Amino acid sequence: MASSELRRPAKAQSLARHLDLRNTYADDNETAGIRIENCIGFSKVPIGLAGPLRVSGLDFQDDAYAPLATYEPTLVASCSRGCKAFNLSGGVRFEVLANSMSRAPVFIFQHPGHAVAFSRALPAFRASFSQWAESTSSHVRLQELRGTVIGSQVHVFCSYHTGSAAGQNMVTKATQYACDMLLSACRDRFSIRDFVIEGQLSSDKKPSWGNVKTPRGVEVLAWGTITPSACQAVLGCSTQRLYWAQQTLKEGGIRNGQFGSNINTANVFAAMFIATGQDPGSTAEAAWSHLTSELDPTTGVLTMSLYVPSLPVGTVGGGTGYLTQKEALGLLKCDAPGMKDRLAGMIASFALALDVSTSAAIANDTFTDSHMRLARGGTREKL
Repeated sequence: MASSELRRPAKAQSLARHLDLRNTYADDNETAGIRIENCIGFSKVPIGLAGPLRVSGLDFQDDAYAPLATYEPTLVASCSRGCKAFNLSGGVRFEVLANSMSRAPVFIFQHPGHAVAFSRALPAFRASFSQWAESTSSHVRLQELRGTVIGSQVHVFCSYHTGSAAGQNMVTKATQYACDMLLSACRDRFSIRDFVIEGQLSSDKKPSWGNVKTPRGVEVLAWGTITPSACQAVLGCSTQRLYWAQQTLKEGGIRNGQFGSNINTANVFAAMFIATGQDPGSTAEAAWSHLTSELDPTTGVLTMSLYVPSLPVGTVGGGTGYLTQKEALGLLKCDAPGMKDRLAGMIASFALALDVSTSAAIANDTFTDSHMRLARGGTREKL
């Protein structure tokens, strides 16, 4: 985008002044380089620090703090309480299981027979498709090319490795060019009538079972243990009571048809996405996560793990280059190239810390009290 396209139109400036947006408006020096249209200023979101949390993964161990951009009282305090309980029990560990970003174009044919013929021939074009796609960036690498016939259409699921970037724009550019080349080479042979860049098989910024089965972002698992003494001292209940509460919450979620099984991981996903310059719309892909609890009947130790199949994050590109967001990435030691996996692991680890604290508040009957006290400055009326 040319620098002239980033300049704020005079109409937007005039409108901002006319509407008296004095707490939002920023001058041209402040908005220079902001890559959105009609930028008039900034929305100031409060940021709190949660932690420290002892996190291990990718051959490192660190006592980390999480920047949480949120309007919600209790979130930072609750996440910090979960961190304390895990720290007293040895901390949290994470492992990155996979990493990919997808785009799913559609080829349209005259009738289903042509679609079937194209889909069967598609594997033979993988090498060429990979070469075309990868010529658009030194960071993009094709991982999978899979055709699905739907009527007279073939939806082509394409997944890529995208380096340190989340990669949505990178894979769009790569897929567009590769499909344009494929269309040019095969239009007459398969009677291709039309082509569009996305047909919803990649679930871009939407929750889906597809994003549970195949990562759209970083696939990560975080886990830790809670000892009986730490649980009682920090969380105010026994591990048996906490385990029972978590199982009860899971049972209710099943009956309700809940998508995923967690307590409130989206709070941390959204807060850390905004703080570190991720696309907030991509919290939709991250919405499905799976909390698992295992109680040792002999020792009373509770092991909790959080599986997140699709966490679309990056440490370069998008909003990660803005000054406030760069500071947040620096706080997490994720502001250098190659730190995408670390960032995903940190987000999953702090989400796990929030889940243990929130479920404990439900287990020990302080959930309402904490929200009344921190959000409203009051207390619950008890009989």
